[in-house]
Amino acid sequence: MAREDRRGGRDDDRDNEFVDRLVHINRVAKVVKGGRRFGFAALVVVGDQKGRVGFGHGKAKEVPEAIRKATEQAKNQMIRVPLREGRTIHHDIEGRWGAGKVIMRTAPQGTGIIAGGPMRAVFETLGVQDVVAKSLGSQNPYNMVRATFDALKKEYSPRMVAARRGKKVADILPKRPETAPTEQAES
Repeated sequence: MAREDRRGGRDDDRDNEFVDRLVHINRVAKVVKGGRRFGFAALVVVGDQKGRVGFGHGKAKEVPEAIRKATEQAKNQMIRVPLREGRTIHHDIEGRWGAGKVIMRTAPQGTGIIAGGPMRAVFETLGVQDVVAKSLGSQNPYNMVRATFDALKKEYSPRMVAARRGKKVADILPKRPETAPTEQAES
């Protein structure tokens, strides 16, 4: 039975705030005298759908144990990504890992997640709703996920850029043209 904490919630709720997605399972065989011994490697992405995401890799003799190990590692290695309006990335970014290269572009509302398998899992657990992404080079899920994380670590919000430059956020953002009130034609 789960204990209640100070807020009146349960300890289990802390784990329930995260969404985890199994990206890839790899079965490996070790040949021994009596035949083959099988092991499993799992790649899992975990996020809170509010701007935090992490990935983990776990290996074990059984699939559930490999997934559990990967999930624990993912929760310990989470990063925070600034999102624009809570639905898309702030600017276009590229990421690389090994032979894997990914390109991500910001998208208008209603576009959805246009991305391949491993990248889609990262965006869904991150909480991105509108993004256009393309993976080039390696199709290895491990390299694609790592390249995606490499790109997400390079993303900066206008507030972060303003703080680094010692300016105001309004000075950083492009000026929007003022709409002049339309004058009615006199008849």
